[in-house]
Order: sequence, then structure tokens, then C-alpha cells
Amino acid sequence: MNCPLQTRENAEQLLDYCSRRLDPRTAVALERHIAVCPVCRQFVGNQHAVWEALDAWEAAPVSAEFDRRLYQRIANEQPWWRRIIQPLTEHWNVAASAAGVCVLLLMAGVLLNHPVTTPEVARDAAQVEQVQAEQVEHALDAMDMLAEFNRDVKDGSNAKM
Repeated sequence: MNCPLQTRENAEQLLDYCSRRLDPRTAVALERHIAVCPVCRQFVGNQHAVWEALDAWEAAPVSAEFDRRLYQRIANEQPWWRRIIQPLTEHWNVAASAAGVCVLLLMAGVLLNHPVTTPEVARDAAQVEQVQAEQVEHALDAMDMLAEFNRDVKDGSNAKM
């Protein structure tokens, strides 16, 4: 048998052996290897010491008021984001007023430096309406001419028959 500590899969066999979850046939083969290999023997000895320490450990008794105090602490707990913004909200009215004044001053400065130019827009709109009216008039004239041509063609074809 190869040393189980050299590969991860076989190392888990040693842990299963120590916790007594290994099948009897594999356990016997592993015990023969442990008898020959000092590294595996030390590993198994250390694991047994850990298991014995865990079996001997006893948890401290919980006080009768533990649950009540725990639930009270949970009820008083604030989320992390609230703890961050709480100092900001204490002076919210002053900060909001100052921010509002800053925004108004900024808007006034922008409007004073860049006046609105509405007359040019109105002149462009008039030109667009004039061009569109002329286009409509030309289109109607073209339709009238095509309708007249169509009548002449029909009259000429009826005369030949």
C-alpha cells in the first residue's frame, strides 16, 4: 500500500479511519500500513488526541436570560448603511437648504452666461413651413398634369378602337 498522505484522496481515508467510518477490509489494510509508516502513525495519534479532546469538552452553561438578551440585541441592531448615514441625517435640514441654494445659484449663473436664442428658431420654422407649402403646390401641379396626360392617353386609345 502506498502512503495515504501522499495523495489527497487517500489522506481522507486516514481521516475516515480515525472517525471509524472506514469499511473493515480497508481499515485492516490501513492498520498494516500504519504499523510500518511512522508518519501515518503520528497522524493517526494526533487525530485520536483531537477526537478525545472534543469528546471531553463541555460547553459552558447558558444563562436563563440568554434568549431574551439576544433577541433584544437583534431588535436594537441597525443595518450598516444606517450607521453610515446617521451623522448626515442629523443635520439634514441645514445640508438640504445649502444644497438648494447652491443649485439655484448655479442655474442663475448658467442662464446669465448663455442667454436663450428663440428668434432664430422662429425664423427657421417659418422657412420650413414656406418650403413645405411650395413642395405641396408642385406636387399637386404634377398630379394634375399626370391626370390630364392619363385622360389624353385613354381618349387616344378609345379613338383607335
